[in-house]
Amino acid sequence: MPDTLLFAMEAAANGLTAGVMYALVALGFVLIFKASGIFNFSQGVMALFAALTLVGLQSGQIPFAHLINAIFGTRLHYFGFTLPTLAAIAGTVVVMIVFAWLVERYIFRHLVNQEPIILFMATIGLAYFLEGLGDLMWGAEVKRLDVGIPQGMSLAVDETTFNWFGYGFYMDTLELWAALIAAILVGALVVFSQYTKQGRALRAVADDHQAALSVGISLRFIWVLVWSLAGIVALVAGMMWGAKSGVQFSLSLIALKALPVLILGGFTSIPGAIVGGLIIGVGEKLFDFFMGPLIGGATENWFAYMLALVFLLFRPQGLFGEKIIERV
Repeated sequence: MPDTLLFAMEAAANGLTAGVMYALVALGFVLIFKASGIFNFSQGVMALFAALTLVGLQSGQIPFAHLINAIFGTRLHYFGFTLPTLAAIAGTVVVMIVFAWLVERYIFRHLVNQEPIILFMATIGLAYFLEGLGDLMWGAEVKRLDVGIPQGMSLAVDETTFNWFGYGFYMDTLELWAALIAAILVGALVVFSQYTKQGRALRAVADDHQAALSVGISLRFIWVLVWSLAGIVALVAGMMWGAKSGVQFSLSLIALKALPVLILGGFTSIPGAIVGGLIIGVGEKLFDFFMGPLIGGATENWFAYMLALVFLLFRPQGLFGEKIIERV
């Protein structure tokens, strides 16, 4: 088998795992947009905040320690104990659920039936507020996140591909685990959406708010539920990206990479988020492999957005999105 083909296959395989990482972030956008029609600009910051909270709970860090020390002249930083990873994850889930309740109680309850642009602007404000809150609570320094997932080259993949092709593929073990976790998460969300009472209520709200209210579905409960689910998805995405590159405030920018994924897959489709992520991941790796040497490299920074622009021109609703037809 030609070396070029082998290298391209390796790039495509790594693109699949990178695409899953993008799709994890896009899932949070889809959940909220599908249920409420809100494009949640703060989803990336939610992933950052969840990762910061997880690290803080793991290390036993005192929230707002820097602020407390500045006001009272103390030198408090840690409680003196640490939490196991599973306990810290459970604690972070509770924090994200409380966050969802606060968002519904103090923001979106007062914005029911407002124009979409107003709701979008509210999420922009929420993003900056949450980023500042994370800084105050846990500090701005880069943090190492260890959730027990091994990292580095997967020896199993290397040995298997060497036996098959005579060339061992390099694939990151963390990204393989992320792909498995994303598959489980998507499966759980699909089962929840299709086969539970709350999931059917969520889909009813997504179709028509007023009709859902008329049959006794609580819009407030659904919004708390969907923001809680988006918070849990943000936690998973923050865990994977934080374990890969460290928990730092640039982590919030991963939301920008999710935008092309949403445009390709559609803003209302959970499977579309996965397929869109895989297309973006594989596409940018293969494009960089074949075209990078010819045009100077660094194509991964812009390829996804150019592909999304093409989709906007010819299929603006995405591969799995619902085509919107309006009477005029």
